[in-house]
Amino acid sequence: QVQQVESGGGLVQAGGSLRLSCAASGSIFAINAMGWHRQAPGKQRELVARIKIDGSTEYADSVKGRFAISRDTAKNTAYLQMNSLKPEDTAVYYCHEGWPNDYWSQGTQVTVSS
Repeated sequence: QVQQVESGGGLVQAGGSLRLSCAASGSIFAINAMGWHRQAPGKQRELVARIKIDGSTEYADSVKGRFAISRDTAKNTAYLQMNSLKPEDTAVYYCHEGWPNDYWSQGTQVTVSS
């Protein structure tokens, strides 16, 4: 069930940056968390970053110090700033809206060339 509007992604060289954005289906304060997961070919989908209703954040170890998740509560939108991108960051990135909705975006491709 796709409810969010996700934008960003694309092709970038290693060391470059990209920003993803995801507009929630409603008030961001009605959702326990928003975040991004990613899935590379042949691999399972994994959590990349999450921002909870209280503003706290969590990150996968592989992106700590390089990625930053934030939100604009006035726009009910979350952002994922991705810096120092590596080829291993190449994947389809999915925005996820947590409880009570459990909505997923259609995904956006992020490709990092070496």
